[in-house]
Amino acid sequence: MKFSAVVSFLLLITFPAFSQKVSFESPDHKIKVGLFNQENGDMGTWYLKLDFRHNGQYIEVIPRINLGLSRSDQDFADNLIFLKSGKPSLIREEYQNLHGKRSQCYNTAYETVVSFENPGKAKMNLIIRVYTDGVTFRYEFPEDEGSFLIEDELTSFLIPEDTRRWLEKFDLSNEGLYIAMNDASQQQNWCYPALFSVADTACWFLLHEADVNRSYCATKLSNTGERSVYKLAIPHPEEGEGEALPTINLPWKSPWRVIMMGSLADIVESTLVDDVSTPSILTETDWIKPGLVSWNYWSDNHGTKDYQTVCRFADLAADMDWPYTLLDWEWDSMGNGGSIEDAAAYILSKGVKPLVWYNSGMFKWITATPVDRMKTHESRMEEFRKLKEMGFAGVKIDFFLSEKQYMIDYYLDILEDAAHYELMVYFHGCLVPRGWARTYPHLMTYEGVRGAEWYNNGPDLTASAPEHNTILPFTRNVVGSMDYTPVTFTNSQFPHTTSYGHELALSVVFESGLQHMADRPEGYYGLPDAARNFLREVPCSWDQTKFISGYPGRDIVLARRKGDNWYIAGISSAWRNETIQNVNLDFLQEGVSYKLTLVSDGEHDKALETRYEVVDNKSNLEVKLLRRGGFAASLRPIQP
Repeated sequence: MKFSAVVSFLLLITFPAFSQKVSFESPDHKIKVGLFNQENGDMGTWYLKLDFRHNGQYIEVIPRINLGLSRSDQDFADNLIFLKSGKPSLIREEYQNLHGKRSQCYNTAYETVVSFENPGKAKMNLIIRVYTDGVTFRYEFPEDEGSFLIEDELTSFLIPEDTRRWLEKFDLSNEGLYIAMNDASQQQNWCYPALFSVADTACWFLLHEADVNRSYCATKLSNTGERSVYKLAIPHPEEGEGEALPTINLPWKSPWRVIMMGSLADIVESTLVDDVSTPSILTETDWIKPGLVSWNYWSDNHGTKDYQTVCRFADLAADMDWPYTLLDWEWDSMGNGGSIEDAAAYILSKGVKPLVWYNSGMFKWITATPVDRMKTHESRMEEFRKLKEMGFAGVKIDFFLSEKQYMIDYYLDILEDAAHYELMVYFHGCLVPRGWARTYPHLMTYEGVRGAEWYNNGPDLTASAPEHNTILPFTRNVVGSMDYTPVTFTNSQFPHTTSYGHELALSVVFESGLQHMADRPEGYYGLPDAARNFLREVPCSWDQTKFISGYPGRDIVLARRKGDNWYIAGISSAWRNETIQNVNLDFLQEGVSYKLTLVSDGEHDKALETRYEVVDNKSNLEVKLLRRGGFAASLRPIQP
C-alpha cells in the first residue's frame, strides 16, 4: 500500500511489573504486536502476541509466538535479558516487479529492533516489522565473527483450537493437497504456506517465510510435539544428502518469519513475501520476458523424443501468439527427423523461443536425462553457453527434493550462473517460493504444487481438482508464481471433472511468470473463437490483482489488470451447485466504458457461452457457474 504521508504510529515501551515489554500497531491501526516476558521483569522467556481490530476492538489472533534459537555454542531462549528496544523507523520503499500479481509494489512498514543478551553475554536481536497486511520478524546475531551450527529454531505459533485451518502435509516436492480442518487433531509436519481463519471474525492469517538465502536452510511447520503449537522445523537428516543443521557465520540474520493478516482480500493481494526479500541483484533486465508456453509433456509423456511432436507444439505456440515452447525431458534422445539443434532452429523460424528441461543431477536414483549437466559450475556454464548460442531463452530444472542449506546454495548457484547468460529459470520438484523472484527476477516460476501433471499420475486429481483449484489462490499462489500447467480441455491419462469454463478461467485465476498451457494442439483449436482468442491475448504478468469474492474450497473470483485492460475469472468447486455469480465492477476506472467479452459455462461442462456487453464501474455482472464450473472475461476500454 502506498502512503502519501507518514501516518500516525503508536509505540509504547514500558517497564511495569506485568510481562508486556513492547507494543505497537500497524499504520492503519488494524494489527497490534506485543512482546511479552513469561517470567515478568527483564529476564526470562520471550514471546510475541498478535491482535487484530474487529468491530472496533482488538481481538487476540495468535496468543503466543515463542521465540529463540539453539546455537551449537549456546542457547538464546530461556533467561534472555532484555537490553533495549531501538527507536522505531519507517521502512518505505517502492520497487517494480517484472512479473507476478502486481507490477508496482510498496514495502512500507514500521520496524523496531529489540536487543537481548543471554547469560553468556552473547547478543541476539529481534527485528520486528508491522505492515497493514501482516507482521514479519527475524533474528540477528550482530557480533562480528564466529561460525556455528543452528541446532534448533524454537520459533513456534500457538494456534487456538477453534481456529479453522488449511494445511498441506509436508513432502519434499510440495505437491500434496490442502486439508481443511476445524481443529489441530492431525499432528505431523506441514508445508508452507499455512492458512488460518480466526473463529467468529473476518480475520485470516497465512504463515510463511521469506528471504531464505545461503546462510540458512528452509524450514517447515510441525505440530508433532503439541497439537496446537506449530513449530518451525529445520530439515531432518534423511531429507536429501548433506548436513541437516545449517552453518551460520556472524554477523548473521535469519530469514523473515511472515504472518500475513487481515481479510481474505488482504491475504490474496499481498506481496509481503517479496516486500521483505532482498532487492534485485540484476541491473539489466530487458531480456526477462514473461509469457505463455506450449508444452508437450502433459499430453505425450515422451513427446520431446519426437522431432515432429516438437514441431507441432512450436506451430501451436506460433498460431496462438505464445512466445515460448518447452522441450521437456528426453530431448537429448530426439529422433524422427531432427535433433535438438534442428528443433531450436525450427522453433526460432516460427517466431517462437525455445525453453529446455534438465535434471538437477542431485539424486542418483532419478535417471531422467539429461542428468549430469547442471551439477557443477563448470558444466552449467558450458551448457548455458551452448544454449545461448542456439537461441534458447530459459531452462526448467527438476528434482531438488531437499530444503537443506546445501540445496539452497545449489538453487542460488543456478540462478546466478543463468543470469550470466541471460537465461530465464524455473524450478520443478522444488520448494515453494521464498521471495527469490524479487532478488533474481529471471526466476519466473516454481512448481511446488499438485498441478495438472497429476492427471497422469493416478485418479486422485480427477475427484479433488475442483476443490483443490479453489484453495490454491488462497494458499500456494499467494506467495509466488505457481507452475500448475493449467488450461487443459482434452483428457490425459485420467479425466477431468472440471468444466471447460473452469479450465479457461485458470489462465487468470492462477499466476505464473511462465504459464505453461498443457493441452495438445487440438484441445485449443477445437475451442469456440472467443475462448481461443481469449487464450491468444491473456497476459501472465499483472499490474494489479483484486480479490472479488470467494472462500477456500468453495469458489473464487479474481480480477487482474494489465495496462488499461482488465481480466476477470471465477471458478467453483464440487461443493458449489449451479449458481449465479454477481460481480460488481466498481473497481473499473470511473467515467470509462469497457467492451466486455465474457466466456462462461454453457448447458453442460463441455459447452461454452459467449456474450458481449458495454459496461462501466456502475455495472454488475451476472454469470452462471455450473458445479465445478467457471468463467473468464476481458474488459477493454472503449476509446471515445
